Amino acid sequence: MTARIVVALSMFLAVLSTPALAAPKAVQCTAPDDVLKLNAKLTNTARAIRRNEELVIVAIGSSSTEGAGASSRANTYPARFAAELAHRWPKLRLRVINEGVGGETVVEMLARFEEDVMAHKPHLVIWQTGSNALLTGQKLEDYVKTVRKGLRRLKAARTDVILMDPQFAPMVVAQPMHRRLIAATADLANDFRVGLFQRFAVMQHWVSSGKTRIDEVISRDRLHMNDASYRCIARLLADSVSALAYQGMGLAPADRLREPLISGSR
Repeated sequence: MTARIVVALSMFLAVLSTPALAAPKAVQCTAPDDVLKLNAKLTNTARAIRRNEELVIVAIGSSSTEGAGASSRANTYPARFAAELAHRWPKLRLRVINEGVGGETVVEMLARFEEDVMAHKPHLVIWQTGSNALLTGQKLEDYVKTVRKGLRRLKAARTDVILMDPQFAPMVVAQPMHRRLIAATADLANDFRVGLFQRFAVMQHWVSSGKTRIDEVISRDRLHMNDASYRCIARLLADSVSALAYQGMGLAPADRLREPLISGSR
């Protein structure tokens, strides 16, 4: 199995040591507020922060969780996400565990839930899925059925959940079923009252706004993200998660990072 990345750090040290929070330069890192809304409660995440517990987050998915297209493990979205949260919550202990395995479909991910997700006893699970279902021609009804099984298992464990839909990339857009799958993923999130991070819509906004070219956020293989897009997805996801966590604690949202640009495109 592909080696996993475990980001286990004190939040304060992460802020000091992480170059990704340096002043960004190249690609617009914004999205409409309605696209960034997760439309869920992060009860366990908020409770862990309120109690000053170590916050445990598992990111499960395929190659864009594992980090294909990133220049290093430090530039995968889970690693960047951990650094972004560290910047927002400098006194909180945090562990973000990358359980991404390139090429996997939801069936293969679900098969390792017990060992690779539940065993960590996470407060929050971010499940990136859908891209390989499209690329391998998995039937939509089978995709939906499998994701339902996974969500039932996560909900039974009283774990906060965020689904992350496919990336906006030429190879994804070329699949005739991509819009139906994205809509089905949104329906699943709504049915189970879990969060949905609309990665496809976020990245599409970057390009349709005319301020970003697709080759600035997608690697040469026309599928995988790059350092710039991983970094921006991590930042926007951290914005959304931190806002919901503060809401769950009954507090006003913390001041968000509003740096307009990100660097590292290639």
